[in-house]
Amino acid sequence: MSGTVNTIRCGDCVAGMKKLDAGSVDLVFADPPFNIGYDYDKYDDKKDDNAYLDWTREWIGQACRILKDDGTFWLAIGDEYAAESKMIATRELGLACRSWVIWYYTFGVNCKYKFSRSHAHLFHFVKHPKNFTFNAEPIRVPSARQLVYGDARANPKGRLPDDTWILRPQDLPEGFNPDEDTWYFPRVAGTFKERAGFHGCQMPEQLLGRIIRCSSNEDDLVLDPFVGSGTTMAVAKKLKRNWFGFELSKDYAEQVRSRLSKITPGDPLNGAADPLSSAPNTANGTVRVDGQRVAKNHTPRPRGRPRKTDTSTQSLFDVA
Repeated sequence: MSGTVNTIRCGDCVAGMKKLDAGSVDLVFADPPFNIGYDYDKYDDKKDDNAYLDWTREWIGQACRILKDDGTFWLAIGDEYAAESKMIATRELGLACRSWVIWYYTFGVNCKYKFSRSHAHLFHFVKHPKNFTFNAEPIRVPSARQLVYGDARANPKGRLPDDTWILRPQDLPEGFNPDEDTWYFPRVAGTFKERAGFHGCQMPEQLLGRIIRCSSNEDDLVLDPFVGSGTTMAVAKKLKRNWFGFELSKDYAEQVRSRLSKITPGDPLNGAADPLSSAPNTANGTVRVDGQRVAKNHTPRPRGRPRKTDTSTQSLFDVA
């Protein structure tokens, strides 16, 4: 693997991973095409169901093969094939699922005849059910006891993220915290400073930061089979990991190389680490929602009131 570290290879990830040594990668993060008809540069995103699942089985199989015995695999996927992808990874390929995280994001699309989608699935798989990397300290977040109540009994180190059902944070600002496995990170929209601009499906750096910090160590090798906008590579480099990836599009690959050339290991990640935080104390009387202070006794918008929706930012995560 020495000749492939800190590079991006143009080409098909399945063929490329077949050339890599078994047990050579510490962490694989994959955000594959969702098969929903997105207009990629060099990929047909509307395959027959069976063809898509066969392809999914093949590339996940290669990702599993190249993982070290204590390696970790994170998969970002939409609703359409989430269940099937989990079954392939666990039942067919023998990976253990440690967590099923929901990434909640803003700038989703408004739907007329179903609940509007504003989430994607993040599966946390490990090759060995007991022997794997999980660094708790770098990803701890303040607990409600710390942020809201100022409780002296709170663990000063905070707590680990866990999962929960939630309402939209602007409807219930005091009920949503970043310390749960439904993660709130704004999707990278067109006006965001961190937006690379050449790819419509860009992950937030802080989201990748949480995954890479907890599932790898400095100098470990992080592989992304679908480089896309290059956020996995950018965050890995900033966090002093080695990185490697595959990308079908020569144009995307060149754009990512340019993005990476501007990064120095140790650079801070773009975006807010805690994009939605509660007030430091209940006596304060306010909470912060999407960068604005709201009264703590804020009354949620009536559910029947129509909402203006901007659909100009539709991307891979949006379904009409």
